Formats: sequence, C-alpha cells, structure tokens
Amino acid sequence: MNVTEAVGKRISVRAFRPDPVSGEQVREILEIAQRAPSGGNLQPWRVHALAGAPLAELKAKALAALASGLETPEYDVYPPNLWDPFRSRRFVCGEDLYATIGIPREDRPARLRQLARNVEFFGAPVGLFFSLDRKLGPPQWADVGMYMQTVMLLAVERGLATCAQEFWARLPGTVGEVLGLPDDHMLFSGMALGYADETAAINTLVTRREPFEAFAEMRGF
Repeated sequence: MNVTEAVGKRISVRAFRPDPVSGEQVREILEIAQRAPSGGNLQPWRVHALAGAPLAELKAKALAALASGLETPEYDVYPPNLWDPFRSRRFVCGEDLYATIGIPREDRPARLRQLARNVEFFGAPVGLFFSLDRKLGPPQWADVGMYMQTVMLLAVERGLATCAQEFWARLPGTVGEVLGLPDDHMLFSGMALGYADETAAINTLVTRREPFEAFAEMRGF
C-alpha cells in the first residue's frame, strides 16, 4: 500500500472488533511516527498507549465521571458560535453519521448514547492519548496533529483502523489522574486503535470533501 492509498482509505472508524493488537505493533507505529515534522524539531508530543487491564480501568473511571457530567474541557474543540461554511460542514457530517445508524436528529438521548461510546473507544482494544506541555502554543498543537495523522496512516498500512477523539479533552481530570500526567501537561486528544468491524453500518460513512476550487488557488502554473 502506498501513501496515496492509505490517505484514501483512512476514515474515522466507530465500531471495532475485539481482536487484540500486539504491543510490538503499537510500539512500531508510534516509533516510526516520530519522523513526523515539528517546528525546530521540538517533537512536542507525549503519548500513552493503553490496553488490557489499564484500558479497562481508564474506561471504568471515565464512565463514572461521565455520569456526573463532563469536566471543564482543556480547550474549545470548536469556536463558540461556529460560522459558515464550517458550521454547515459540521452539521452535514453529524447528520450523515447518525443516518448510518438510524438515529434521527430529534432523538437526542440516542445521540448522547452514541457520543458516550467514545468512552469505550468504540470497542477498540487500544486507546492512545496525546498530550503536550501547557506552555507550548498553537504551532506545537499543529505538530501534535501531524504526529497523530502519521500514526493513523501507519495504522492503515498495517490493516488497522483508528478514530481520533478530541472528546477526551472533556475529561482531562479523570484521564490525567489515571495516566499520571504532570500538571504542566495538557491532554490534547485520544485515539481508538484496532481492527474495524466491517459489518457495522456506522463504518460505511465516508465524510464529504469540498471541491478543489473551494479551498485551493493555484498561480503561475
């Protein structure tokens, strides 16, 4: 599989098979992903990979915390009062997602139950967490994003699937306690890693993309 094929095949998978992923394979992906670029070669990412009993402990504590309500988030995943075209793109993505599993917009309890499946990593056997020093800024956040994208493409190459989960930024206290994150580190995102359940309807979603002309301009060619 080449890079173009991996980019085209990657989707956010929200239903996984329980098949385990070996620690050797996870470490290989995380180590190779270190070749991702970062400004000044700061390599600002910090990664925790959980499976088995540690993952079960994290999920249990997260479910208990979720029952009491979401914690103060580390950051706004989306800007307040999101505007178009971004608002419309987010709306369409949500509608397309819930349509795959037959949940209408007015069924808010069902939508919240699906959202809560983030805590279960959608059934994935591996949960990844990405954090960085709080004193770092937006350029380093972008670096962490590039590292995460590299992880996702390496996973596709190996027949694995992922789902990046900014949801976890809403439970920073619980996650930070379980992981032993130092106070000077901010939880940026989680990620589910495993084998996609190819029979799950929710995994048929391929999110829409804007035409080239909507985001790019070429001059001098």
